[in-house]
Amino acid sequence: MLKNPMQNMSSNAKTQSVTLFNPEDLVSLSSNTVNNYWDHFHTASALQGIVNRDAPLIYIKYVINESTNKNVDDYWFAKLTETNAWLDNINTDSITDIVKLVTKFKTYLNGAVVYDPNVPATSNVASTIAGVEDLLPIRYDTSPNSLYTRLIIEGPQLPVIKALIKADGSSLFTGHDNIPGTNISSSGSAKCDAYLWMKHFYIDTGFCNTEWAAYYVDYFWKDTWQESVPNHHCLTNHDFFISNKAFFFDLHVWDDEAPNDDLSQSPGTDLNTLKALLLSAYNQRPTTKMMHIGGFVPWAYKYTTESNCSHDPVSSEWEYGKIISAYNGFMDADAIGFGAMANASFYKHYPLEKEYPQKWISENELENRGYICDVESQITSPVATRHPLQRGIFQTTNYQLRTTSSERQFLIFYVGDYDCAAWLYQRSMDIWDDPNRGKIPMMWAISPIIAARAPMVMDYIRKTAAKNDYFVAADNGAGYCEPGMLQTPREISNLPSGLPAWEKHCAEYYKKWGLTVTGFIIPGNGPLLNKDGLDTYEKFSPNGIVPLIGDGAKLHNNMPVIYAARDIQFDDPIEAARVTVENVHSRTGQGLPPFHWYRNILKTPTWYLEVYQEIQRLDSNIELLDAPSFFELLRIYLKK
Repeated sequence: MLKNPMQNMSSNAKTQSVTLFNPEDLVSLSSNTVNNYWDHFHTASALQGIVNRDAPLIYIKYVINESTNKNVDDYWFAKLTETNAWLDNINTDSITDIVKLVTKFKTYLNGAVVYDPNVPATSNVASTIAGVEDLLPIRYDTSPNSLYTRLIIEGPQLPVIKALIKADGSSLFTGHDNIPGTNISSSGSAKCDAYLWMKHFYIDTGFCNTEWAAYYVDYFWKDTWQESVPNHHCLTNHDFFISNKAFFFDLHVWDDEAPNDDLSQSPGTDLNTLKALLLSAYNQRPTTKMMHIGGFVPWAYKYTTESNCSHDPVSSEWEYGKIISAYNGFMDADAIGFGAMANASFYKHYPLEKEYPQKWISENELENRGYICDVESQITSPVATRHPLQRGIFQTTNYQLRTTSSERQFLIFYVGDYDCAAWLYQRSMDIWDDPNRGKIPMMWAISPIIAARAPMVMDYIRKTAAKNDYFVAADNGAGYCEPGMLQTPREISNLPSGLPAWEKHCAEYYKKWGLTVTGFIIPGNGPLLNKDGLDTYEKFSPNGIVPLIGDGAKLHNNMPVIYAARDIQFDDPIEAARVTVENVHSRTGQGLPPFHWYRNILKTPTWYLEVYQEIQRLDSNIELLDAPSFFELLRIYLKK
């Protein structure tokens, strides 16, 4: 009898009861219902984060995969409750009304924090306070059917413990005079004053757990919600960070323009506020700790050329990465499209194995498979060496591979981008479960930090992996930072080197998940890796790294370094194959090594199979390798 891949029982799993929140009373999202949507999911996710902090008790069913139009939360709950799985035979009850949900779990709460709809940033400040003080964040709205009315004036009548708005409904944060309750001069922006108030009272004081932070769009979303998929308010992502007492923010990363959500502020005010938050967080945690930041630049709604600002989304992503890396932060990059995730505060209790090892390949195995052979030098004293074969016949000139038209070309695909929990959570159901997975080698680039929010997904893919599935770290290791910004001297922050903290952080994750290769390194807007940076990577990624910028390949000590060839982002497999083959031929003509790395984003195993079949038809000398073979042969080649 086969073991259920989700079988990983905790001792008390069968004695627990789970409440399923299925908000059926919400009608279709429209300009008339957008406030109701926002309020429901903000409040429900915060409640979930507070209640689930110590045990998995509330489960929300909401997130739809826009590719399949299926409910992702249903998919994972079904897996978790299969026979012999973690929650087999769990008792459940279902609630569809938010007031009933809050009433049931009222004893977990100390009351409410009310925020100001006229200062959207206060919604994120309220999420911060929710985690620290166990308060429900509720938007101020005294209309008869509002959630404020139903939860505070009526229903459970939650006491208002914190108010981010004045009693008469006017704004507490105005961008004038001093920041409320402090002697700190206003930044000139009500938005930034709210965050600086949060910094003063919650980050500087150590009340937040500054190993965690969250970059999610604030209440400004209600005016721009049509710019992306409906669930990308990402309020359902808040639960995990609230459960961990993180701080929340949503700030522009450029200093040459005012953000489109706060056009009256002086350019750079948002950025200065962000730096102040990050520096305070850095000072509040041990220097050996990195900061895990969920979320991403909300480029469809704010701050980029997609939203009436001057910087494009990619350069803004890279600038954001540059800034947080200067303070030892990294992204869990819930990017727009598939960025919504629910229930991470529930899943975090899923019990993982101690380690998930992977086997590397030996030279003997490569020799047995016909890739290398022993050769004795005829020029100096006989010395056994190993080299990649060309069509099974070893041809050398002074121990160098001869570049001929018949030489094998080795290919590997970076199967990505899985640098955030949300994307893997949503797309496993149609990508990982593709029936053609396992038919050809696939190098799955999956960030190990996803295990924090989606441990059951990481466990599932490891236990159902085929022989041809191999795992490496996604960009840029155990989280998406810009590692050049960890090196000294550090622009922006001028802090001491962050490389020791990055090494410790990555080494722990790589060991647990059996990783020895970093599949892609994006420098973004930061510096390239210097010797110190490369030395650091060799300690936890000894079998290879793939920097974006550079040509060819080299050894750094004994670590293979191969530079990225290009992205192959064509939906049509025939076109993708044609471009790949043309690029291989072009690189070969330039005298580059016969090893070629190509990146693809959210492609199915069926797509890869069809691409490789067409590549073989166009040029049978191009061979797709598994990751251990590719990087070990590259190491051998570079030693020649």
